[in-house]
Amino acid sequence: MRSGGTTLVATLLGLGLCGLVLAGCAGPADTGGSGTTSKDPGPAEIAEKWTSCAKIAPQAGAVLPVPPGAGGSATPAGVEPRVGRIDGDFVPATAVLCGRDVVPKAGGGREQVATERRADDIGPLVAALGLADQERGRGEVACTADMLVPPWLALLDDRGRWLRPYLPTDACGKPRPEVRAALDGLRLTTVDSRTLGVVESSEAEAAGCAQRWSDMVWVEATLGRPGRVAPGAGPKAGPLRLCVYQVPPSERGSGKPGGDFVYGRPLPPQRQADVLRALAGTRPAAECATPASRFAVLRAVDESGPEWYVELDACRRFLVVAPPGGSQLGQGDAALAALLGPS
Repeated sequence: MRSGGTTLVATLLGLGLCGLVLAGCAGPADTGGSGTTSKDPGPAEIAEKWTSCAKIAPQAGAVLPVPPGAGGSATPAGVEPRVGRIDGDFVPATAVLCGRDVVPKAGGGREQVATERRADDIGPLVAALGLADQERGRGEVACTADMLVPPWLALLDDRGRWLRPYLPTDACGKPRPEVRAALDGLRLTTVDSRTLGVVESSEAEAAGCAQRWSDMVWVEATLGRPGRVAPGAGPKAGPLRLCVYQVPPSERGSGKPGGDFVYGRPLPPQRQADVLRALAGTRPAAECATPASRFAVLRAVDESGPEWYVELDACRRFLVVAPPGGSQLGQGDAALAALLGPS
């Protein structure tokens, strides 16, 4: 985990994959300095005693849901201190950043780690937080359509009190460059690090499969969108990878059931030929309202071409999703499920 600041903005002000579209959104920028705008939030609410990120901000930067018992909240749910400006009664001494990292796991795979990082040399940050918002105007400034997600930031004083500071924005409504530079320049020390869960197991990594996947047979059948598989409609495919997922009881029958990785591997050529032959069947899918507890996903090793989803129990239907769009629903059987077994 990093304790320096050379790539902090890239990590903590995560760049969303929102495309490269440009949109005019602002007028002339101001020249800096302190002050307020008509949209200024006013003074921040000061909380009396800082405890830890685990207690106060357990959801900050979450990649996975917070496991039960991973930490409560020092304030009632949804009642964090009001974000705002730093007033004269509060003298910041320490910056605290709460967040998550996805890091390599011993033995392979990746895990999610919650971190609490602190910095004491925060003069440039405090100065940047005192700047005014830059004025938004009538389109004279071109704004990129990417999204900067600010870190979960708190400031502490020497009495242990804390607040959530407002981050002044630029002419496009994103944190001002001075704020981003000050955050990037913090000399951070990690004071707490907690493993929260597996993002990708070593087994899934070795198999080339995602840790979690959605049962699209159930999704598409519930929505009533797929057509019938036509006779001989099994598309030809290059080498395929098999990934099998177990659906927890709490997910079964939901709008988009998510499954957890169980096993996977590239399909041997003869097994693949047998599977594709079975998937080219002509039987329409039977009417069935029983959600599967386990399903398989077949995708090209090079991630091109069609995908197949197969319920391995319950209704034993299968779904063919072929680019550039469209899906077809067919009826599998126990023999097809056996071909997609662990061995």
